[in-house]
Amino acid sequence: MQYELVIFDNDGVLVDSEPISNQILADYLTELGHPTTYEDSIRDFMGAAVHRIHDVVRERSGRGLPEGFNEAYHARVFAAFERDLAAVDGVGVVLEKLAADGVPYCLASSGTHQRIRVALRRTGLYDGFGEERIFSAQDVGRGKPAPDLFLYAARTMGVPPHRCVVIEDSPLGVQAARAAGMDVFGFTAMTPAAKLRDATALFAAMPELYELLFHS
Repeated sequence: MQYELVIFDNDGVLVDSEPISNQILADYLTELGHPTTYEDSIRDFMGAAVHRIHDVVRERSGRGLPEGFNEAYHARVFAAFERDLAAVDGVGVVLEKLAADGVPYCLASSGTHQRIRVALRRTGLYDGFGEERIFSAQDVGRGKPAPDLFLYAARTMGVPPHRCVVIEDSPLGVQAARAAGMDVFGFTAMTPAAKLRDATALFAAMPELYELLFHS
């Protein structure tokens, strides 16, 4: 199938941010009296919007997170990004090939607009998107696994959902893409393939993605 729009998740697909942000989140929640391991954070929050953190903590503990949590968490994440963040290996080549072949693509992330831009600028990927092709869960109110974000991105880009393919690395993202009526390719570099089994296809490295997109 020749797709008319490729929709990229950001964290873990374009930028190698998941290990950084989930370790910071686990440490911060533990510091606040909600013991959380890195593995817990990956399992419960990878691919989700920040409101899910509040919802899960409140559901489990009966206590809300303190005022200013989002700002403090993001400040820690952004500082770590400036030190350590890199693009996912090989993704720059994929974006260059898509552009050269005239295949439209965009980004749709559960992260905030600020987080997306900090990550893209730090890794040198921002110019490959520009403002008009960046979409955040902030735009729609409900993050993944709701389909709203992917549907909004497709509608804004002028492409029917069934002509889109989503590139995801989290179970929540795969669920959202499926709910949107889109194909989804699951990136297994960090997430076990079994957790992405509902994806249309799986790949473990970026060169495999280009083969999936145009030679499958």
